[in-house]
Amino acid sequence: MNGEIRQLAEQLLADGESVLTDRERRVLARIAHRRAISRNARGDYEAGMKLGDRLADQVARIGGSWGFVVGFGLFMLIWMGLNAAWLGLDWDPYPFILLNLMLSTLAAIQAPIIMMSQNRQAAKDRAQAAMDYEINLKAELEIMALHEKLDRLRTGEMGDMLRQQQEDIRSLRVLLEGRLGAGGSPPTSSPQP
Repeated sequence: MNGEIRQLAEQLLADGESVLTDRERRVLARIAHRRAISRNARGDYEAGMKLGDRLADQVARIGGSWGFVVGFGLFMLIWMGLNAAWLGLDWDPYPFILLNLMLSTLAAIQAPIIMMSQNRQAAKDRAQAAMDYEINLKAELEIMALHEKLDRLRTGEMGDMLRQQQEDIRSLRVLLEGRLGAGGSPPTSSPQP
C-alpha cells in the first residue's frame, strides 16, 4: 500500500502541479518521500524570535495577569496613602498628578507591547492551523488509499467467491449428469410414515 500512496502522490505532483497549491505540493512531496508532516510549529516559530519579541511576550504575560493588577493596585493605594495630607508626606499631593502621569506613561508603553505580543500569537496560531491542514490533507489521502485497497480486496474476494461458486455448480452438474447417465433418475425423497 505504501508504494501505491507514493505512486499516487508522485503522479499528482507530475500531472496536477498546475492546480495544486504550494501547501498541497509540499504535502504530496512528503508523502512521496515517506517523510513526516507533523512538527512542533510553535517551537519552530519561537526559535526564530528575537530578544525584543521575547521581552514583549514576557511583558504581556506579566502585564496581563491578576498578580500585576493586584500588585499595581496595592502600589497605588500605598502611593496615595503616603501622599495624603494627613500623613504629612506630600511630594505628590491630591489629585496625585505624578501618579496619573506614571499611569498614563505605563498604559502608553504597555498597550503597544501587548498588541505586538498578540500579533505574534496570531501568527503562531496561523502557522499551527497551516500545519494542521497539511496533516489532515495527508490523513485524507492515506484514508483514500486505504479505501481503494479495501475495494480492490473486496472485488478480488467477490471474484474468487464467484469462481468458486461456478466451479461448485460445474461439479454438481457433472455429478448429476453422471447419475442420470448411469440409467437412473434423480433420486427422490420418499415420504416417511
